[in-house]
Amino acid sequence: MYLKLARRLLCETDKRLLWKLFWNMGVKGFLSVQKHKARLKRGEFFPPFLYISIINSCNLRCQGCWVDVSAKQQKIDAPAMHRLLNEAKQMGNSFFGILGGEPFMHPELLDILAQHPDCYFQIFTNGHFITDDVAARMRELGNITPLVSIEGNEVVSDQRRGRPQVYSRSMEGLQNCLKHKLLTGVCTSLCQTNFSDLLQDTWVDRLIEMGVMYLWYHVYRPVGPAACPELALTPEQQREARRFVVRIRATKPIIVIDAYYDGQGRALCPAATGFTHHISPWGDIEPCPVIQFARESIHDPRPLRETFQHSEFLRDFRQTAASATRGCIILERPDLLQQLIERHQARDTTARHTAWQELLQMQPHPSQFDPGHEIPERSWAYRLAKWLCFNDFGTYGRHFRIEQWRRPAPAEGSTVAEAAVSRSTTEAS
Repeated sequence: MYLKLARRLLCETDKRLLWKLFWNMGVKGFLSVQKHKARLKRGEFFPPFLYISIINSCNLRCQGCWVDVSAKQQKIDAPAMHRLLNEAKQMGNSFFGILGGEPFMHPELLDILAQHPDCYFQIFTNGHFITDDVAARMRELGNITPLVSIEGNEVVSDQRRGRPQVYSRSMEGLQNCLKHKLLTGVCTSLCQTNFSDLLQDTWVDRLIEMGVMYLWYHVYRPVGPAACPELALTPEQQREARRFVVRIRATKPIIVIDAYYDGQGRALCPAATGFTHHISPWGDIEPCPVIQFARESIHDPRPLRETFQHSEFLRDFRQTAASATRGCIILERPDLLQQLIERHQARDTTARHTAWQELLQMQPHPSQFDPGHEIPERSWAYRLAKWLCFNDFGTYGRHFRIEQWRRPAPAEGSTVAEAAVSRSTTEAS
């Protein structure tokens, strides 16, 4: 399997782009994580990876979207982006995730990234704006990997994303990327309407045949003004998705990313471990993309390293999240997130100014934390990579209150979410 994957990378991707991947994301990305570990030992903090939502605008209206896509357009302009990237590079960072809205609606996106050839950028996109010329420009730059979101078949995609002909237009953008031999990925937010169609060997095999090099399965999170909680997966479905990912990682010549498990199959939250935080289109520094509250901004006059180091809000978030669960605090314990925001008087960073009301209305849902059902990696390569670069960095050893999970088990048939409600009620009393 590994030889087949290596052959695919060498034959189906531009060699210069592979070198950029190896050096900017591989070698320098590895070093950035090691610097992060060293900082933690010194009691210092700066995340080795940043998600940057460069613009709020989008041409789609997806179910469960938390971005103010229909509000007045707001984007991080070129000077602010250059300052952000340069200051992050000074801390050793080289790999960045570019989100939106739809990032390709930012008129200066590729010109900005062209000024940072020493970095590597993963662009989360619906693919609709990736024309042949745009794909050719990305190949010319060489430091970009497009990650195209596919949310289901023709019917499901239109339903999930609120517009007609979404699937065909996304596939057209995907084909343009592959035509120009870009290292291209496909991501899916697994939910009730696409679970059976896209968590399948036939779908993975089709992508491999097309030339897609990596996959990323997210789990749908019911947040935002139109949360659609009926789309959320059950704990059993999340277990099935984890088993599927672990199996195809060990058997198929395609890279599969996940951001919520270590090599032993134990859950983790990248924001709680400090691996990453998020920058909004307004420049607000948030714990993660779906938690739209902040105290600090990239537009603050002090250096970014000082902003991250001295943020009491972000520090308290990491400690609170790690003390409560190895999963997602906004899903399992929205009550703790409410308390955190009130403690720090964090501001609502949305244009709609309804994030607080949305949080108050949230009910607990199961997340990736599923004690007793850990599914370790079967692939030695993924185990090694996660041991070196993607683990909890000792976070849960420092903060996690394991006694919470030694309480009497919930009644048979109840969910992790129901158990969270029970814990919340017990603690309140």
